[in-house]
Amino acid sequence: MKTILPMALVALLSLQQTPPPPEVYLAAFPAQPGGVLPFVNISNNPGYDNQPSFLPNSSAVLFSSNRDGKQTDIYRYDIATKQVKQLIATPEGELSPTVTPDGRSFSVVRQDPDGTQRLWRFDLDGSNPRLVLENVKQIGYHAWIDDTHLALFILGAGGGAPATLQLADTKTGTATVAVTGIGRSLLMRPKIGTVSYLATGETPRVMKELDLKTGTSATLIAPLEGSQDAAWTPDGRLVMARGTAISVWRPGATGWEELVAVGPGIANITRLTVSPDGKWLAFVAEPR
Repeated sequence: MKTILPMALVALLSLQQTPPPPEVYLAAFPAQPGGVLPFVNISNNPGYDNQPSFLPNSSAVLFSSNRDGKQTDIYRYDIATKQVKQLIATPEGELSPTVTPDGRSFSVVRQDPDGTQRLWRFDLDGSNPRLVLENVKQIGYHAWIDDTHLALFILGAGGGAPATLQLADTKTGTATVAVTGIGRSLLMRPKIGTVSYLATGETPRVMKELDLKTGTSATLIAPLEGSQDAAWTPDGRLVMARGTAISVWRPGATGWEELVAVGPGIANITRLTVSPDGKWLAFVAEPR
């Protein structure tokens, strides 16, 4: 005999199985391993929040947030005042805010109504929008190499092809493929000047770095199982999370060292970033 569940119970079970939209959290970066890391919710929004990025002076965090149920815009959280301010309010959606090397503007991936994703640039107060690369499209993520060069994560054609790491020149407006088969964690390695990335086309997956002078890649370390997001500390350690535990890799080490557990109250840490002064950790997770 088939059991028919009441509609209210079906709806409740559906809600329980759907992860809540992610939030952006802030914590003091742990000086020593061990213990449980306290944190604060800086996005505090029932909608989608993601892609935190610090200002160069570590005073504030930029992040993308959907607060009207239509599209993502860019917001700024001031660490000293604990205030959130909207920087961009446009009909298009903006993602992945990243301060430019000159420190006077930030770049975003803008989603046009037709689905095209291109790189735009705004002044730090959210004014003066201008297109960075007119003819380079389907950009997912980006990292500035210097004032006129970028490393780009370009989505694969048709959604089935692997994503590529492309190197772009803002003066010529062109981009060339450097690596095929990468994950979304695309970073400049501090003091070294290489581009680190997750090689997804290899089995097992590995974290690699691309030497911009030679065009060759070298293996760094296998990522934490199930993780695809990483961050560099100013002193050159690589940070990843698995569940609610954060681990670090020190160059030369053969494995990861668990640094701290985060919680309670969250689950499934994904994107994370460390402030330029090394004092703060911003991360994305599901609220619980």
